[in-house]
Amino acid sequence: TQLAFVPLLFAVPVSVVPVAVALALMAGRLVGVCARRIRLSRLLLTIGNSWFAIGPVAVFELAGTAPRHAGAGLLLGALAAQFGVDFAASVGRVSITDGVSLAAQLRDTWVYAIDAALSGVGLLAAENVHSEPVAALAAVPLLALLAVFSRERRQRLENLVELNNAYRGTALVLGDVVEADDGYTGEHCKGVVGLTLAVADRLGLSAERCRDLEFAALLHDVGKIAIPKEIINKPGKLDPHEWMIIKTHTLEGQRLLDRVGGFMRQVGAIVRSHHERWDGRGYPDGLAGEAIPVESRIIACCDTWNAMRTDRAYRPALSHEVALAELESGAGSQLDPRLVEVLTEIVAPDRSRAAEPLHAGSALRPGVGEVAGSTAG
Repeated sequence: TQLAFVPLLFAVPVSVVPVAVALALMAGRLVGVCARRIRLSRLLLTIGNSWFAIGPVAVFELAGTAPRHAGAGLLLGALAAQFGVDFAASVGRVSITDGVSLAAQLRDTWVYAIDAALSGVGLLAAENVHSEPVAALAAVPLLALLAVFSRERRQRLENLVELNNAYRGTALVLGDVVEADDGYTGEHCKGVVGLTLAVADRLGLSAERCRDLEFAALLHDVGKIAIPKEIINKPGKLDPHEWMIIKTHTLEGQRLLDRVGGFMRQVGAIVRSHHERWDGRGYPDGLAGEAIPVESRIIACCDTWNAMRTDRAYRPALSHEVALAELESGAGSQLDPRLVEVLTEIVAPDRSRAAEPLHAGSALRPGVGEVAGSTAG
């Protein structure tokens, strides 16, 4: 971008730069529209990608100075304005369309360092073109090389998106399988997803970790499809042997997700540890404290809350106040105390709906020594 944008600031009147940038971006997309790789409706959306040009133009107009006469301070101010307007314009769009939190987007601002580095090259090209127009020919090979790199990068990204969509489709199918296998488990897993993402947003987890967490929350009980139904649906108390079988669902879940491959292996590692306890008395590995993946700790908290607030075969849903007290009592023993505090802040406004239990079908029984209902997930 900077290799073309910076020289453009020097080549044409500053006031027409935003329009020129918008037209150039649309012209670039027009090839994709003609090849039917891009929908015509997206061509108009490209105009929104030219907002970054307004920042430096505004700086030069307010200063009443043309770019070629600007000092280093003004040029740096124009560059900062470009990045600031670009970030401000994209933050709302990305938050709405992709659900990426502000904190996650702030962590990705390092990408502006690439544009900042290329700005110096663009400025050098602009100065040379102004004094020696023939010097523009020297930049042609570089621009051609960057075009090749850009095309290859775009192809890799398209392939990655296609692969991620395939993994996502597989995960959703597995979620449907879980729900078809046991109505309560499927609905419970879906209920846990929203809570886990709310906690992740409060913690400012990266987009990649939120993606893994979302799938892990949806599939945290996928291993239960390998557990005999007579144990899953047993109305009475489980004997020690049956309880040992139930506890294998975390390992079965990881094994199943590992077979899917790709980033689902990371999801499987989260699923494996979602029944570990903060005090080290959980399963399957007896991990404690910070040794437990934070994603697994988040699911453990949200799993516990959702289970307590759901009608079960052996008891009705706990009231909001009772469930909240149970949740807080598990802090520091079963659950990460910091995450309990975060989750409490999220569910506290729900007091107005305290009498409304969540709905589910069949159920499992709470485990020995754990917060009531916490083993349901």
